Amino acid sequence: MTAEATKAVLERIFHDDYEHLKGRTLRMTRLRIPGKEVSLAHLFTPSNDSVYRDLGLNIGVHEGEDHRGETIGLIRFTPWEAVVVAADIALKSAQVEIGFMDRFCGSLIITGEHAQVETAVEETVAFFQNELGFSVCEVHKS
Repeated sequence: MTAEATKAVLERIFHDDYEHLKGRTLRMTRLRIPGKEVSLAHLFTPSNDSVYRDLGLNIGVHEGEDHRGETIGLIRFTPWEAVVVAADIALKSAQVEIGFMDRFCGSLIITGEHAQVETAVEETVAFFQNELGFSVCEVHKS
């Protein structure tokens, strides 16, 4: 974040107190507000190989695999730990691979053939809505 953007954020947060806080050391913390939400459900097939590399889909257990032409599904959850259940649902509902799963931020990336990724994302979102009572977003496709 640029210095100007930081200043604007602080001015919005602290309003009248901002003048008194200038020059002082401030500590910003990341706040997690528990909720039951699927806030992003998106699938796409990148036209450029760099997307797969930049997401790290060619390293670790995926080293040497060629994911070009595969569809990528992204799903974001709150609470973050829900991503573990989501990965299980996605793997059970379609022939997909877990590209990345982060239980500390609630992000899940799955890869595979387009129809399989679409099924996995839709089934996962439906499970969270119908079985667990989560607020969910629409599945977006590009």
